[in-house]
Amino acid sequence: MAHDNIAPRMPSDIARTTPDHASVDKLIEIDHVTFGYDASRNILSDISMRFGRGQVTAILGGSGCGKTTVLRLIGGVHPVGKGKVKFDGQVIETSNAAQLYNLRRRLGMLFQFGALFTDLSVFENVAFPLREHTDLDDTMIRDIVLMKLNAVGLRGAAKLRISEISGGMGRRVALARAMALDPEVLLYDEPFTGLDPIAMGVTANLIRKLNDATGATSLVVSHDVHECFAICDYAYIMAAPGVVIAHGRPDELDASNDPQVRQFLRGEPDGPVPFHYPAPPLAQDLGLRGTRA
Repeated sequence: MAHDNIAPRMPSDIARTTPDHASVDKLIEIDHVTFGYDASRNILSDISMRFGRGQVTAILGGSGCGKTTVLRLIGGVHPVGKGKVKFDGQVIETSNAAQLYNLRRRLGMLFQFGALFTDLSVFENVAFPLREHTDLDDTMIRDIVLMKLNAVGLRGAAKLRISEISGGMGRRVALARAMALDPEVLLYDEPFTGLDPIAMGVTANLIRKLNDATGATSLVVSHDVHECFAICDYAYIMAAPGVVIAHGRPDELDASNDPQVRQFLRGEPDGPVPFHYPAPPLAQDLGLRGTRA
C-alpha cells in the first residue's frame, strides 16, 4: 500500500515501463564488497549491487552510510578490502593504470559540491574535458559546449566566472561538464543538494532524459526519495554500517513493511535507525560519576 506522503512523482514526460531487473544486462557489479579507509572500521560491509545497462539506479540512504564510497570504488579511486567490483565484465584493478584510464574515459562524474575550476569561466569549465581528451578544433568544442550548457539552461551564462553564479547554477554547470564527452556511465553524487524546487525538478528530468536519449547508465546517490523515485528504474537503500537493507523498484520499496525502510522513506525521527553515532554514555565522557546518562 503506497503512502501518500512518499508516493513517487511520475511526470508524464518521463513516464516509462521498467523492465524486470533480473533480465537487464548488468554493466556494473559490486560483489560482496567490504571496504574501510583504515583498519579501525568498515565503511561498507559485504554489500552486493547490480547496475543495469541503460537504467537509472538510485542509491539512497542517510549520511555516512557509504553511498559516495560506492561511487569511488566504481571509479577505481580505492582498492576494495574484500570482494570484487566489475565494470563491463572486467574486475577493476586499481594498480592497473591503463585499465583505470580507459575506465574513466567511459565515466562522467557529477561531484557532490560541483568541483568546478574557480579560475575558469563557465564555458571553459565545460570545455575542459573536451580539451583534455579529444583533438577537436575550437569551433567544434564551442558548439558542443554551448549545446551542453543549453541543455541545462545556462547557455546565456557561458561567459560568467564561477564566482558570478549561484550554487545551484554551479551544480548545473557541473552537470554540463559531466556529460561533455557523452559518457557511457554517469555518476551523480547528491545532484539535488542546494537546488531550489524548480531547479531540482529540472535536474531530475534532465538526468532521466539524458539517460534515455544517450542510452547511458546512470547511478544517482542521494537521500532525496521523492526526486529519485520519480526518475529511477531501480533503487538500493543503504544504512550504517555500510549495508544494503532493501532494493527493488520504487513501487516495491514504497510498499515495504520493513521498519528501517519505512523510517527512511517517511523521514520519521523515531525508529530502528538511531540519531546518535555510537558512543559511550555522556556522563562517562564528561567524567561524571554516580550520574545516569
